[in-house]
Amino acid sequence: MAVDVFPWTKSKPRKTQPRSVGGTRQHKCGQAHTNLSTYRSKRSFPNMAFSLCLRFPIISLLVHFLLVVSTLCPVHSSQFGNHPVANQTFRPKDELRKLNAIRLRLQQINKPPVKTIQSPDGDIIDCVVSHKQPAFDHPLMKGHKPLDPPERPRGHNQMDDLSENFQLWSLSGESCPEGTIPIRRTREEDMLRASSVRRFGRKKILKRVRRDTSGNGHEHAIGYVTGDEYYGAKASINVWAPLVENPNEFSLSQMWVISGSFADDLNTIEVGWQVSPELYGDRYPRFFTYWTTDAYQATGCYNLLCSGFVQTNSKIAIGAAISPTSSYGGGQFDISLLIWKDPKHGNWWLEFGAGTLVGYWPSFLFTHLGDHASMIQFGGETVNSASSGSHTSTQMGSGHFAEEGFGKASYFRNMQVVDWDNNLIPLSNLKVLADHPNCYDIQGGVNNAWGNYFYYGGPGRNVKCP
Repeated sequence: MAVDVFPWTKSKPRKTQPRSVGGTRQHKCGQAHTNLSTYRSKRSFPNMAFSLCLRFPIISLLVHFLLVVSTLCPVHSSQFGNHPVANQTFRPKDELRKLNAIRLRLQQINKPPVKTIQSPDGDIIDCVVSHKQPAFDHPLMKGHKPLDPPERPRGHNQMDDLSENFQLWSLSGESCPEGTIPIRRTREEDMLRASSVRRFGRKKILKRVRRDTSGNGHEHAIGYVTGDEYYGAKASINVWAPLVENPNEFSLSQMWVISGSFADDLNTIEVGWQVSPELYGDRYPRFFTYWTTDAYQATGCYNLLCSGFVQTNSKIAIGAAISPTSSYGGGQFDISLLIWKDPKHGNWWLEFGAGTLVGYWPSFLFTHLGDHASMIQFGGETVNSASSGSHTSTQMGSGHFAEEGFGKASYFRNMQVVDWDNNLIPLSNLKVLADHPNCYDIQGGVNNAWGNYFYYGGPGRNVKCP
């Protein structure tokens, strides 16, 4: 969640292009194996129309289970002490409706692959024909194909020693054929973990994030620049695998490209790495993207979970686990990320490492970012659910404070911005901010090797952060 680092001012509203997720592709399914008809000869079930598919085995099992349990074991509301528990009646029709919604949503997200790769971490990577990826479900993208690479910003060093093989799935030696892109398959269990099928793949709506707000649950340690027109940003970030205490919390490190106010018209483009058990079902650090045009309310999503980001790279799977990671007192592994606005077409492009283009966000997605960004943020973010009544022990970055320095604390280095003339330039007015410095902090600096840099992070709950 982007951080409002100054008092709120309302931006002038701009005309918004119509957008729609749209474009559902139906899959043919074989008949599910079931002895339901035999069972029905013995018992009478309510008349419930539903569709099953072998592609969704968990849903099939749940549907059967719900039907059997609802007949054999009807559940009613009960009381604990003097307090009645509301809405405890088991409602199989509601559950079946949810499961059917999940099946339809999975058909929207998962496109037919020409090849499937099993990752060592349990992910399934689908190789999907490039022009059939989710982005082209958008009405304004129908019939289009991915664009050719744009002109890079001047002053961009493409000699960074970073390989495309930085993800676990690529270590299998398998790759996607030319003309396809790798997409991490979304499975039934991913959606069943989500709090809402409708909002799956989106950040939760919270109150405006302000530095004087302590009750929204999101906590930050960031560096930022503002007061100019920005057309992109670049940084190198070292990757860790921080502890995340609760499944509904996350820990991330990223860049934010921001425009608009921190009200309902906020536009952001976000990229970095995150550990999110709710979204991915594990605690691996994963490469991710995000975008929104209305402060995380109804537009945008993570990765390729909606029509938006157009991927052009056949070797990087957005949302896949990163390997290797940094170790405390040992080797450090960082990734270099560049976002910039194509001067010719106005699209926002993403590059990884040594000149590897990942893809782009079409300019029509945005209102304020249709022109330029008004703020760039770099840093870490966690969610503190305080579920035990105390601060979470979810770590940010390495889980150690900034003062421990190289090899022990997390860092951003070689931070730059893109100016109006498509030049990469150093930051001239970097400010740092930690909204809960006893839990997570930040220390900035400048030197010849790293340019603008900072160390950041922390353990979360400790003696000074109870």
